[in-house]
Amino acid sequence: MSRIYERSAMRREQRGLYYEELTEGDCYVHSPGRTVGEADNTAFSTLTMNPQSLHLDEHRSAGTEFASRLVNSLFTLSTLVGLSVAQLTQRTTVANLGFGEVAFPAPVFVGDTLYAETEVVEKRLSRSRPGSGIVVFAHRCCNQRRELVARVRRSALMHRLPDGEEAAA
Repeated sequence: MSRIYERSAMRREQRGLYYEELTEGDCYVHSPGRTVGEADNTAFSTLTMNPQSLHLDEHRSAGTEFASRLVNSLFTLSTLVGLSVAQLTQRTTVANLGFGEVAFPAPVFVGDTLYAETEVVEKRLSRSRPGSGIVVFAHRCCNQRRELVARVRRSALMHRLPDGEEAAA
């Protein structure tokens, strides 16, 4: 990749945080939020072969207790985790190891804006991969009314700092 600014004394690439840069108990608030559009819900539901009328059929959904279509909960979950990537795991994660304690305490509707935050719950060095550590994240998602709409615990295998590289300030 060529350098755009040849005169720049410092060049920093956007990345997430390495294992050593994550501290148990720290909470990260992610930005920007993500407003859910009708096409998002329809495309996600059809791409994932989920023809649930609660997601696709406004007329039928109008007769439910929600009075409108619901956004697919797996879209909500994917967006929640996705909102954390740039700040926490971009190029610093090896792989997701598992998701647990998934909950959707309130519905999400087309037009809602999702906001996320992530707490580092625990971490330990990997016993089988010396260049990696395991981090448990607790992700939480609220809508524009600050109602909790989703939460999940995620275990991720994270890269350790490369030799010679210092932790981000």
